[in-house]
Amino acid sequence: MITIISESTALEEANETILHQAITEGFITDDTVSIDATHFEAKDQAPPKEEKPKTEPKKRGRKTKEEREQWLVEQAELEANLPLFEKKIEEQLDVSLEQLRTEIPQNPEWGVKKNSEGKNEFWYGFKAHLAVGTKSQYILQSIMSSGNLNDGKAAIPLLKGIEKLPLTIKYGTMDAGYDYEPIYEQIHRMGQQSVIAYNKRNEPEPEGFDKHFAPTCFREHSYRYDSFDPKYETLKYTRPKECKDCPLANEGICQKIYKVKITTDLRRYTAPARGSRAWKTIFKSRTAVERVNAYLKLYFQLNNVPYRTGKRAKVHFDLVTLVYNASRLAANRIDTLLNKKQVA
Repeated sequence: MITIISESTALEEANETILHQAITEGFITDDTVSIDATHFEAKDQAPPKEEKPKTEPKKRGRKTKEEREQWLVEQAELEANLPLFEKKIEEQLDVSLEQLRTEIPQNPEWGVKKNSEGKNEFWYGFKAHLAVGTKSQYILQSIMSSGNLNDGKAAIPLLKGIEKLPLTIKYGTMDAGYDYEPIYEQIHRMGQQSVIAYNKRNEPEPEGFDKHFAPTCFREHSYRYDSFDPKYETLKYTRPKECKDCPLANEGICQKIYKVKITTDLRRYTAPARGSRAWKTIFKSRTAVERVNAYLKLYFQLNNVPYRTGKRAKVHFDLVTLVYNASRLAANRIDTLLNKKQVA
């Protein structure tokens, strides 16, 4: 039975049916989706990690023009022949959801993450990638992958899956592990806004802007975020409070209003603007996906995979997400029934 289920899409279709029922009955009305990943171990004893063969030290000095051109050709060929999920994330943008889900690696592999002390922790197994409604806490999309897959490489398949649901999602919120330009681009293509923590990556702060990329006046006070114009995709900033009595304000040195299109740089300019109260409120709702990850491990046996292969482990994973969503739907229906009885 497990073999037959693993070779079909029955569990995915059943989960989709439950989601549509919950949406139809008004239990899923989210405008914000939160994405994150959590790891779970495989049943098999982890094999010893393979030691990478020692490579010859690189030759010192610059390559000649001919050598560099040859090297670039070789690198392009290597990149073109890589599996889809080993290529750069931007390669996923124009690939269909069906192909993305087919090619995602699912065999158990060694994974690594940093703990609270900043040290690396290793495990052998899989990752669960979830897209959760921040208000309803339903799992709107889910993907199981090998444990070594970068979290960011599962974001675009999750987003493309959400796009097929009859929901009006306005915001996608994620932590700094998803701070990649193609993810912002996918969210923008869907007509949504990104609320993703910024990962600085040794980038210098631009002159004339603060750490949240809000413009600053001549005396380096940050402009205040005012509003977003969806028609022109423009952020509006107003003059800082500190400039009210500044003599430079009346001399035309500092402008009263500053506008910038988010398409100038989707990663830096988001709506609402980074650092604003509205941005922080939406970002705080991201904890919904962390809560669901904990529920799946504590109460729904996600940490207790009884199968060895990735294909069968996915059956267990799909059952876990299916039972979780079905439980939420049942609980919502019971609450609705009890409320009606109290009113009566």
